[in-house]
Amino acid sequence: MPGLSTDVVELKKYVKQLQAATAAQNESDIVSILKILKNEFDVTEQLLRDSKAGLAVGKLRIFASTDVSGLAKELVRKWKTAVDKQKEIDKRKREVSEQASGGQKASAGAGKPATPITPTVLRTAKSDSVSGKTGDKTRDKCVELIYDALASDSSAPIELILKRAIAVERAVYDNQGESIGGPYRNKIRSLFVNLKDKNNPSLRENIVSGEISPEKFSTMSSEEMASEEQKAALNKIKEENLFKSLAAQEAEAETEAFQCSKCKQRKCRYRQAQTRSADEPMTTFVTCVVCGNRWKFS
Repeated sequence: MPGLSTDVVELKKYVKQLQAATAAQNESDIVSILKILKNEFDVTEQLLRDSKAGLAVGKLRIFASTDVSGLAKELVRKWKTAVDKQKEIDKRKREVSEQASGGQKASAGAGKPATPITPTVLRTAKSDSVSGKTGDKTRDKCVELIYDALASDSSAPIELILKRAIAVERAVYDNQGESIGGPYRNKIRSLFVNLKDKNNPSLRENIVSGEISPEKFSTMSSEEMASEEQKAALNKIKEENLFKSLAAQEAEAETEAFQCSKCKQRKCRYRQAQTRSADEPMTTFVTCVVCGNRWKFS
């Protein structure tokens, strides 16, 4: 769209402001920034990756305020539609280019009909002509599996992705006492499954960029590898369970000292519990009597 910005530096500035407003639970600032992102930026997949805007906005889809969560969901849908549309355009351009190339080859080959070429959408070790080169067939296959996951939607050079894949496999191999037995294979499988998760592009990006070292990645659990959105969902489930466990105890005290961010009413129930170490402040759990919204603070 004409007039919209595609400046990654400017977008990063708003992402930092959004993260600060989110940390402070400043609903009005969050809404204002989301509206700016919606109306003033024309995004691409690369722009979203470079700025981390997709991650920052994605986390807000489960924000307590429906104004924030609804706007975040709308923005994510808009960005996804734009990215998918551009991918389709790029795909069609590749098809036309490759078919034209095939037609030229056919003309040079005694008039034989051109064979249609189906473009490879996802990069793999096979499509990039990559092999493990460890000297062991099992390890080579594992290097290629990790490469497949890292390269699937990456635009990074083959040499860089292969370097990361080899380093990850080597770290797992060393951690298992240089053995390719069951534990080694299970760990490689776990890393591969989490890397291939289409909803967790930041994990792949962090490995390729070096933000997460192969040594650290090789020891991470599935929970540690989860996307920010998945972690937020897990934390929400844990908080819900904690609220339920507290509710099963003695009755909560009623108060008008707190205002619900969702319905703006002040009729609430609250309970305090020591959820961290003894020298840390107690955590206050609040439930709005009017709309049922729940939140906590220390």
